[in-house]
Amino acid sequence: MRNLASTKLVKRMKKYSKKEEERMIKFYQSLDESSQRRYASIESARLGHGGKKYIKELLGTSYDRISRGLIELDLLEQVTVDTRIRKKGGGRKGKKTTQK
Repeated sequence: MRNLASTKLVKRMKKYSKKEEERMIKFYQSLDESSQRRYASIESARLGHGGKKYIKELLGTSYDRISRGLIELDLLEQVTVDTRIRKKGGGRKGKKTTQK
């Protein structure tokens, strides 16, 4: 009798190159806390099985933060309201407004 695990093709997780890992770490460190959670969760989901552990070790985060990021991403998908980053009227004033 054959072992089922040996007959199945197991898709192995592809790790990133050292250069890609360095870029990911720098980018991760430039983000605020909530963006870090979401970024880590997106990367772990992309990798599939074993992705959480790999990203956790690479970025120095925890399983809980990655899981929380996944929950936050699910909640973001449910939001359909157009939200602004800047307040309305913020930013540089137009040429007509500043000239007298």
